[in-house]
Amino acid sequence: MTSIEIGRGKRGRTAYSFDDIAVAPSRRTRNPDEVSTEWRIDAYRFATPVIAAPMDSVVSPDSAAELSRLGVLAVLNLEGLWTRYSDPQSLLDAIGDVSESEAIAQLQRIYAQAPVDPDLVAERVAQLREGGGTVAVAVSPQRAAALAPAAVAAGVDLLVIRGTTVSAEHVSGDGEPLNLKTFIYDLDVPVIVGGCSTYQAALHLMRTGAAGVLVGFGGGAAHTTSDVLGIRVPMATAVAEVAEARRDYLDESQGRYVHVIADGSVGSSGDLVKAIACGADAAMIGSVFARATDSPGRGVHWGAEAWHPTLPRGERKVLGTVGTLAEILHGPSHTADGSANIVGALRKAMATTGYSDLKEFQRIEVITAPAE
Repeated sequence: MTSIEIGRGKRGRTAYSFDDIAVAPSRRTRNPDEVSTEWRIDAYRFATPVIAAPMDSVVSPDSAAELSRLGVLAVLNLEGLWTRYSDPQSLLDAIGDVSESEAIAQLQRIYAQAPVDPDLVAERVAQLREGGGTVAVAVSPQRAAALAPAAVAAGVDLLVIRGTTVSAEHVSGDGEPLNLKTFIYDLDVPVIVGGCSTYQAALHLMRTGAAGVLVGFGGGAAHTTSDVLGIRVPMATAVAEVAEARRDYLDESQGRYVHVIADGSVGSSGDLVKAIACGADAAMIGSVFARATDSPGRGVHWGAEAWHPTLPRGERKVLGTVGTLAEILHGPSHTADGSANIVGALRKAMATTGYSDLKEFQRIEVITAPAE
């Protein structure tokens, strides 16, 4: 990564977003029907390299069942509305109906007035199990010690520890630090953890025993973290850096492969293609699914950053709808903006450039192509 001088007292590194790059066709092409988009993590195999983000506007017990049927790993947020309220549909409607100026305050009120209910945690895990597919839930680093053991006891298959930035050891003056290496070992289920954006941070997370590492900090369409905290992750560079850490850790651990998952700024089928091309094994997607007519938000989208009680770093977005979850994943698409048939677009990109599976496609040539 090139270092440049910002001023006499500060140097920085150049980095690239997905908008700044493109994949280059090779001399070979294929039939899209001969392309495989399958990926697996630990013992679990999926038809698409797509994870539905743990956001209340995207994943509910019902939408998780549908997404699983369509080949997607759906992750339910254990700190969201579904574990605070027995029937949150009226609250989902209220979030969609409130004016833009009042949206954040409304979100803060709704999430503050009901704590996470342990009984509902067990009930939601049971509902996910009944829906079929792999049962995956997410917790924040701050609530992991309190919620994760109960989720594992209830029977989850995969656990996601997801935050804006996650380190191998979270230090707090409020109590014992969360040592992820010890914590993950004791859980006895595969854990996906993140976000991170640099080689060294990713290497530390891989050494905790995580099965997968999230790159970025999620909430691409709904976060304002750059405006509030000054933190932004140019995702093409971040994914490539973490993919390099994966290769080095593979040698260091004598063969242990940790999956790299792009989490943020994947807002279209083209972004999904570029994330895989930069080295990601899969991508965690929120806003794309929030546009589904059968998603919980029904075209309205927000993340956990939006309802922070004292320092919100997100917003409620009214995105509108483009089709069902099935149409968004597998088509047909009725627009030319990459918002639907995202798996079909990935297949077409792989076939056009001559690659038959995701591992091969990670080796494709990438060129810098700044957006005009």
